[in-house]
Amino acid sequence: MADNDPESSRSGKERTPAESEQRDPERPEIGPRKKGRRRFIIIGAVAILVVGAVLFWWHSTYYESTDDAQVDGHLVQLSTRVAGHVVKVNVDQNQYVQAGTLLAQIDPRDFQVAEQQAEADLASAEASYEAAKVNIPLIDVSTSSNLATAHSVVSGSSAAVQQASRQLQAAQAAVSAAQANNAKAQSDLKRFTPLVEKDVISRQQYDAAVAAADGSKAAVLEAQANEIAAEDAVRIARSRVTQSQAELRSAQTAPDQVKIEKAKADQAAAMVQQARAKLEQTTLNLSYTNIVAPVNGIITRKSLEVSQNVGVGQIVMTLVSLDNVWITANFKETQLRHMRPGQKVKIHVDAYDRDYDGTVTQIGGATGSMLSLFPPENATGNYVKVVQRVPVRIDLSNPNQNKDRLLRPGLSVEPSVRIKN
Repeated sequence: MADNDPESSRSGKERTPAESEQRDPERPEIGPRKKGRRRFIIIGAVAILVVGAVLFWWHSTYYESTDDAQVDGHLVQLSTRVAGHVVKVNVDQNQYVQAGTLLAQIDPRDFQVAEQQAEADLASAEASYEAAKVNIPLIDVSTSSNLATAHSVVSGSSAAVQQASRQLQAAQAAVSAAQANNAKAQSDLKRFTPLVEKDVISRQQYDAAVAAADGSKAAVLEAQANEIAAEDAVRIARSRVTQSQAELRSAQTAPDQVKIEKAKADQAAAMVQQARAKLEQTTLNLSYTNIVAPVNGIITRKSLEVSQNVGVGQIVMTLVSLDNVWITANFKETQLRHMRPGQKVKIHVDAYDRDYDGTVTQIGGATGSMLSLFPPENATGNYVKVVQRVPVRIDLSNPNQNKDRLLRPGLSVEPSVRIKN
């Protein structure tokens, strides 16, 4: 130090420490206090590095995090279910709507007319069905009565045949008796003729014999006529039996006739069901003219205007639901070794610099590359191993955390999953 002092160089003498203190009162002091402060700074820096290393080790051991994550949600594509002319559009782009809000309306008049026609068809079908139901018991009673009458007619005609047959037998017996009497009378007349000529018998006896012969002959003719009449009566009775049996067979179709009426009633009931279904369809079509919001959300991609003609299934706007959002985090495959559903997650949202609490609910079934539109394939054999990422779903532990609806699908987040306790 003496060699560097200017005054020592000029005098050529070496100074003592006391002289140096007297001659340089403004020179900075280098002593135990400054050395202690420098030592404290070094120790503090080392302590900070150690704590940082411990925190890094602790975080890397107990947590897995990624910045390849975003908020996901339901994007509801609203489309028309009937074709028609747009008469009302009640929302604007990026407008928040409640579930059930009328967003737009298609001209309902055509559908109202169709509904009225369907109501009339239903009323007609119901009337036909009621008439068919009433006709069933009437047909049942009528056919049952006809069947009973037919049975009695068959029985009566059969009895008439038997009676006519007996009368025919009586007539045939009468003919035989008349013929026998006639034969006797004719024989008596032949015997009396020569006797009257010889005056053996009186003329009166002979006249009586002639009258008896003529009477017996007439009796034979009468008996034969009665026999013919009895035969005709038998034929008529038998024809009546045939007719009554035919009527009986017709009456015996009563169950089939009742079945036919029941089938007609069933057909009428089916027509009622068909008309009712048509009415329900027309009512549904009329309700489809009102496009309503199925859930709470924000309207985006609105492509619907008044006086526009739309077709069935045409997408007219998109509704972004904000009540049900979750996080999709794409973790590296090397980070999934200890990751399980149910683990707690701390979610940092870049847009608001806020943290949310979440829970791992699902781990994807395939890597993101396999779920892409064009999955990779190695047809050349030049394979380069690339760390793949797997989508992991994270749900908010308490949905009330997003009651202000700040989380929007697509926002970037940084989730940290606690993989070890």
